[in-house]
Amino acid sequence: APVFEGKKIPLDLWRTAERQHNIRTNAINTTNVLINHPTGLSSTPQTNSSTMSGKGKGGRGEKKSTSSSAKAGLQFPVGRIGRYLRQGKYATRMGAGAPVYLAAVLEYLCAEILELAGNAARDNKKSRIVPRHLTLAIKNDEELNKLLGGVTIASGGVLPNIHAVLLPKKSGASK
Repeated sequence: APVFEGKKIPLDLWRTAERQHNIRTNAINTTNVLINHPTGLSSTPQTNSSTMSGKGKGGRGEKKSTSSSAKAGLQFPVGRIGRYLRQGKYATRMGAGAPVYLAAVLEYLCAEILELAGNAARDNKKSRIVPRHLTLAIKNDEELNKLLGGVTIASGGVLPNIHAVLLPKKSGASK
């Protein structure tokens, strides 16, 4: 059995990994580029641009730009939030971490509310979240209710609640 970093590896696993490695290296080394041809096929396959001669970037290719949201590992737009903070003139100066922090907080709040609203929708045997589910999620959570206490959600309704005084009195007939 093959040994890798001091550990024995099953032969079938080793062969599978070796095959995948060969497929990857062959795909990189002999990349066929389609040339404008009536049939859409090239009679002479061309190799990758990294093997061509001459000056240039040496096959490094174009640098793909990475968004600040991707760098922070967030879904919310860090750049847009930063732009809104600048345009809003909330302060004369703004640190680089401020929009990242705000985007992370907003993303967390949205995820929390959507998770609770999804649970409320599932409890009501629905597959879509509607404003009613948002209201139920927020009002049933103590911290979110405190944060969004003064917020009115359109078509949200209210929590089902009947005051104890209004309930019918229990008769003491069974003795």
